[in-house]
Amino acid sequence: MTIRILVAEDQSAVRAGLVLILRSAPDIEVVGEAADGEEAVALARELRPDLVLMDVQMPRLDGVSATRAVVAEGLADVLVLTTFDLDEYVFGALRAGAAGFLLKNAEAGELLTAVRTVARGEGLIAPAVTRRLIAEFAAPTKPAKPAAAPGAADPNLLNSLTRREREVLSCLGEGLSNAQIAVRLTMAEATVKTHVSRLLGKLGLRSRVQAAVLAQELGIRSDEP
Repeated sequence: MTIRILVAEDQSAVRAGLVLILRSAPDIEVVGEAADGEEAVALARELRPDLVLMDVQMPRLDGVSATRAVVAEGLADVLVLTTFDLDEYVFGALRAGAAGFLLKNAEAGELLTAVRTVARGEGLIAPAVTRRLIAEFAAPTKPAKPAAAPGAADPNLLNSLTRREREVLSCLGEGLSNAQIAVRLTMAEATVKTHVSRLLGKLGLRSRVQAAVLAQELGIRSDEP
């Protein structure tokens, strides 16, 4: 299966480098390039890629706003590119529904792995780094956090989840992949995917990253009943 990608990056040299790396993979096709957020949204509507590789800092329309538009319209998954692993822009992008994030200094192999991971529905890239991001993002002492999705930190939301879905949610909060959750909870990976899909729907969330943030904010632990 070929992964169709739209690359949104305002720096032409960086964009060219990303495209070169992506096109080196036989299972990845770059279907379009955008130099700003407005162009990224327009091309996403036109081309309907599987994934948008989105820089957060771009002219005309920033990457966070562009991510929000792409995700809200169901045009594609979004993998955010950022210079810093704890950039405030990343927080906003995750709230907007981005499937994950990747540092711009990532090696070529890491970029390809990240793209394939998100394309499989695995939104948490580099779990160790992502757990740090989630912990920082959810910290109550952080000033001026971006507005949460409606009800994002309401404990009553969890009442709609089954016990198994709560267990899966707690694993998402730890930054575990579907394969790791399957081992932890002794279930098939396909079953994990089903549980993730259902709990996202029940909680009104757009990505597993948002679910991970919610789990952190509510302090959900895997040993809870």
